[in-house]
Amino acid sequence: MALVYQPVMQLSGILVSLLGWVLSCLTTYLPQWKNLNLELNELEIWTMGLWQACVVQEEGGMQCKDFDSFLALPPELRISRILMFFSNGSGLLGLLLSGFGLDCLKIGERQQEQKKRLLLFGGMLFWISGITAIVPVSWVAHATVQEFWDENIPDIVPRWDFGEALFVGWLAGFCLILGGSLLNCIICSTEVHPSSVHYAVAEQQDQWSILYFKNC
Repeated sequence: MALVYQPVMQLSGILVSLLGWVLSCLTTYLPQWKNLNLELNELEIWTMGLWQACVVQEEGGMQCKDFDSFLALPPELRISRILMFFSNGSGLLGLLLSGFGLDCLKIGERQQEQKKRLLLFGGMLFWISGITAIVPVSWVAHATVQEFWDENIPDIVPRWDFGEALFVGWLAGFCLILGGSLLNCIICSTEVHPSSVHYAVAEQQDQWSILYFKNC
């Protein structure tokens, strides 16, 4: 039962981490990090992402314009670009390393210690990827809340609100951390296989037999 349980948990960790990585990549390029509804024109919705600002019109669809300069962006968007790239890269590297460490993979069957190290390192990379995905979306959310409740801004000025990409990013970070935790829990849990138990019992019986003949 334990021999079947371990590969299933490994595959579950890989699949959950893969889902988190895909959502993290999607979050990076979605333009809905911030939404802005104009009371004067309710037919238009403005959105802002890490790469472009868009306007969604009820009749004309979506029109987007890329940001001209990286340095002209607000600090939270500049740092979010870097962190999301790091999250995507570390998540991809974690998928590659942990994939080679799976027990169901026939490559390197006799090198179990190295496969365990690959799984452990892959799980740690998933943790790093999840944290670096949660930090930028949380930072942008915090800056949006501060700007929304800023008393120095007149009430007539429209306020930015949370976009759908923030919730996708939080889900991505949670999946990556959960997937890495599943892999590391499997590695850290000590399992005694029946073959090793049988070998230990046989060795103990041999030692008792040797002591018995010596005493005789």
